Amino acid sequence: MSSLKADFYELIDRIKAGRDFGHASFEPIFYMVFSPASILEVKRQMPAWEAKLRNEGWIVHKFSIAIEVQQILDAAPLRKIWIKADGKAPQQWDKTNKSLANALSKGALQNRLEEVLHELEGQPNTILLVTDVEALHPYMRIGSIESQLQGKFHVPTVFFYPGTRTGKTQLKFLGFYPEDGNYRSVHVGG
Repeated sequence: MSSLKADFYELIDRIKAGRDFGHASFEPIFYMVFSPASILEVKRQMPAWEAKLRNEGWIVHKFSIAIEVQQILDAAPLRKIWIKADGKAPQQWDKTNKSLANALSKGALQNRLEEVLHELEGQPNTILLVTDVEALHPYMRIGSIESQLQGKFHVPTVFFYPGTRTGKTQLKFLGFYPEDGNYRSVHVGG
């Protein structure tokens, strides 16, 4: 098993190679796949990785799934109803999770990511790091968002993905979701 540091350096090399790749169907989408047990270590390494990218001339932007999910749920029109219902039946996790997943699956998170991608389009040496992907559990998986944004990735975008690789294009989110092979991205690590 390779180290996170080695995987990150391989990722940088792949991104550099991808920037020069001119095939029309290529979108610069990259996944750094790591064991779910390494989530905290990835968070610890993130400032150093951002600094490394900046030192190599990149303009680094971050999109935290956790922050965006929290903002979406905090602003949801049904939030007061959810809180009241949760107070009456605090142990009904399935019902709560379905309500929250419904709020996210209506496109709010996808729209926020699309807005950022649109803002960054045409900016040279720009890279977008999508962090805290684990915050999607148990609501949805990032592959569903990625597929809806096909054709919108114009700057290198790196998803820090806690899971396992089960083939060249198949990933298991958090290591226990069913395999998903619907990714159009370059995978490193895992």
